[in-house]
Amino acid sequence: MSAPPFCHWCLRFLLLIVGVLGGSSGLAQTVQTRPSVRLAPGLEPGRGGRVLRVSVSDEAAFQKWLRQNKPRAQARPEPRYARLWQVRGITAAELTQCPYVSFVEAADRTARPERQLNGADFGANKVTTVHARYPQLTGQGLTVSVKESPLDVEDIDFKGRLLSPAPQGPMLNSHSTIMTTLIAGGGNSGPGGKGAAWRARIAQSSYDNLLPDDVATLASQGVSVQNHSYGVSVENFYGLEARAYDQQVLQRPELLHVFSSGNAGNQPAAAGPYAALTGVANLTGQFKNSKNTLTVGATDALGQVAPLSSRGPAADGRIKPELVAFGDGGTSDAAALVSGISLLAQHAYLAQQRKLPSAALVKAALLNSADDTGRPNVDFVGGYGQADALGAVETLLDGRFREGTVAQDQEQIFTLTVPAGVHRVKATLVWTDPEAAANASATLINDLDLTLTSVADKQRWLPWTLSAFPHLDSLSLPARRRPNRRDNAEQITLDLPAAGTYELRVHGYQVTQGTQAFSLAYEFESGLQWVQPTSARTLRAAEAAVLRWQWAGPASTAQLQYRPVGQTAWTTLAASVNLQEQVFRWTAPLTPTLAQVRLLTGAGAVESDTFFVASPLMTQVLYSCPEETLLAWERVPGATQYQLYRLGATHMEPYRLLTDTMVSVPPTDAAAHYFAVAPRVGGRVQDRGLTANISPENNGCYIQSFLPTQPVADNVRFDLLLGTTYQVQALTLERRGTDGSFGSVHRQTSVPGTSLVLTDPSPVPGPGEYRVRLDLTNGRVYYSSVETVFFVRNTADVLVYPVPVVAGEPLTVVGPQDQALHIRVFDLTGRLLLNVTTSSSNLQTLDTHGLGSGTFLMRVSIPGGKEVTRRILIL
Repeated sequence: MSAPPFCHWCLRFLLLIVGVLGGSSGLAQTVQTRPSVRLAPGLEPGRGGRVLRVSVSDEAAFQKWLRQNKPRAQARPEPRYARLWQVRGITAAELTQCPYVSFVEAADRTARPERQLNGADFGANKVTTVHARYPQLTGQGLTVSVKESPLDVEDIDFKGRLLSPAPQGPMLNSHSTIMTTLIAGGGNSGPGGKGAAWRARIAQSSYDNLLPDDVATLASQGVSVQNHSYGVSVENFYGLEARAYDQQVLQRPELLHVFSSGNAGNQPAAAGPYAALTGVANLTGQFKNSKNTLTVGATDALGQVAPLSSRGPAADGRIKPELVAFGDGGTSDAAALVSGISLLAQHAYLAQQRKLPSAALVKAALLNSADDTGRPNVDFVGGYGQADALGAVETLLDGRFREGTVAQDQEQIFTLTVPAGVHRVKATLVWTDPEAAANASATLINDLDLTLTSVADKQRWLPWTLSAFPHLDSLSLPARRRPNRRDNAEQITLDLPAAGTYELRVHGYQVTQGTQAFSLAYEFESGLQWVQPTSARTLRAAEAAVLRWQWAGPASTAQLQYRPVGQTAWTTLAASVNLQEQVFRWTAPLTPTLAQVRLLTGAGAVESDTFFVASPLMTQVLYSCPEETLLAWERVPGATQYQLYRLGATHMEPYRLLTDTMVSVPPTDAAAHYFAVAPRVGGRVQDRGLTANISPENNGCYIQSFLPTQPVADNVRFDLLLGTTYQVQALTLERRGTDGSFGSVHRQTSVPGTSLVLTDPSPVPGPGEYRVRLDLTNGRVYYSSVETVFFVRNTADVLVYPVPVVAGEPLTVVGPQDQALHIRVFDLTGRLLLNVTTSSSNLQTLDTHGLGSGTFLMRVSIPGGKEVTRRILIL
């Protein structure tokens, strides 16, 4: 009897079932194909000319092997890294013939920024809510390192907070400056220049080296967060760089590295276990496959993951990215925002514990507080969800975390008392895991297990775990409760828990040696609260705004209402909004006002902070003179006072509190250069407007501009723009005479406005030099710059000057406006010496070198056939 036909579809179905039920089970691993374990996936074995990074077991023996077998190869050790070498002049395949080489990868990949557009909305991740509720959390005393190309060290938003601010090299783009502003901008330039941790110190580092920076240098700078908003091509393996980052966090447990996931979400996976699968495993850099770091994807303002945001899994099936955040410019912005949030979380812990938290604890707080997005619970697109700055900060401020250690088969038990009415219990376990071998198919070394148990009935809940089987159907399956054997982070949620006592158990399932430290964060989600608007940020009048709230409860609707402060009646903005959507787009009113919004549910009304609606208040420099600078701004309805600020050592500082909308600043105070103003409305100072640079180099002393309407014309007219008419007694247009002095050609004692047209009623043919004189009521006199105008009696006239001219000096010919001229120069014998046709410019400069001295005739042909002859004398 013959064997039944082989069923390919049946085998495929069987493998899918294995992937679904077993995640990265043994069978699933056996069907994954890889290149040689000593070569990085995707590295071309026979390609020469590349700089390769190799890990070696015996450095002396490796050098000896190179001298004997490849004497022309160039090799040097990687600074600070034992048994890592850079090699040139040999192929990867040839290196694998060396018995002392453990792993080979490319070292010459070029990092590039991962940003596309510009924009920021700190409400999407509740940063502005933290600023409003916890103004003491600013990142002060902490240091962030931005690993990038050089940033703009002159940016006033970084003033006084840059460590070693000397430029590292020419600025290639503004990317690093934007990232640093999102993380730690001081807001000195205006509200849009304020970052999440706006008082943190800033260190710079170069991404030319993709390995981690020197840990001693980072420690000496006090760096607790390093931002990495860059990537290379799509890489899907655990390489020497990923391994080095995991090692560094073990060396300095409080150091958190934050990476952008990449903007390659529509690209197929690179070489490796998920090779060629569409739209998965496309992180842009093997260093982002590290375990003890954070990788961040991007969402839009409504929390939807951006299509181009790179997604996981990591090469061994781990969850990547772990978080997403709003990134209008892509994952670069999102990572920078999470770096800033991490600093706020560190500051919250430091304020209470007087020491820095471990990176594992900060990760646990961030992952546990994240708002779920995309598929329920965790997935390979949005990770654990949208970063929530408020939730992370309050987790640490409220002490909703535990830390401990476990050894093999040991267990730590933590008791939770869950009150009635909780919508969801959530708990997240994170630990800093030892580094794995390069290109390991499974990188988890120490495996801990988290379970939630009800004390009353002994019911048990396991973590949410994903299938990592290399098939698109498996990777898109929802998370299921089962043991997690891949990730060094595990999360459990329980909806609608019964009130009572529960236990969180941390068990050492596999601890290779000694003990493993861990961090555990938890929260009880329930109720409705406003996120945006807040009292910390003014909404712009007549512009679109996004109202945000947080809802933890069943599907429900509410009525959305608005009310200016002082009025009793509420206006309905929407009769029914879905609370689960948690956002509503609204155009703010045109009139400046203090206001509130509220959500009206069956359980009552939940009101927002009192917020201010207004257009940005602009500081105008009316004049910047040696004796004083005069500033002014528009009056704001409802404002009782105005707070004037000036730039101090690091940030804008209160300067003067005024009731007027104009102020004179003396020269000693004007030396600060940067000033801004904010209205005081409703008993509190609102947002500052944009900052003005009041330095004389950027502003005139009364006279903003003085320019001829046309440099060559049959009339002489000037456009004059004044900063103000305050104290102006008289205005005079003056012309320089033949004796070199200026005399009045027009004077007026009534100055009707700041924009004027001045005319010389009796101009003299040829070039004329003019200026404006201002006489003030206090006796001061100010002059404009001198401007030259060429007056011609009619549009066909031609001017030639200077006559006589010194040999070698330029001779200028002025003709009709916007007309080409044909110029010929003859000596007195009729010999042609110069023949030039000009462009349409009415000014033409002729070189007199080579003409010699004497008298010459110039003939200028004007469009229309007329020819003009001028006699010139060269001395």
